[in-house]
Amino acid sequence: MQLFRVIALVEGVTTIALFLIAMPLKYWAGNPVLVPPVGMAHGVAWLAYVMGMALCLPGYRLSAWQTARVFLFALFPFGTFINEPMLKRKQEQRAQAGRELLRA
Repeated sequence: MQLFRVIALVEGVTTIALFLIAMPLKYWAGNPVLVPPVGMAHGVAWLAYVMGMALCLPGYRLSAWQTARVFLFALFPFGTFINEPMLKRKQEQRAQAGRELLRA
């Protein structure tokens, strides 16, 4: 889960860079130089996010809605940041369950 949360953070930061830095430079300042590299970084980060969902999230007991939410919110700018508290909570719940198993 920690790896997925890092991937989600990178995806969110690249979204911010694309929408708040590269695209305004292109459309308001007429300088499109940042759009291709930032756009590519964001595309790679989004693909890593989707692959990370498939590889990192099974086993964390996400409900069908939570799984759909993690994917759907990635389709909207800044949506990954909305998911962060839920993902952190799931990670902490799993860690707590692991500690309880060790005590038993």
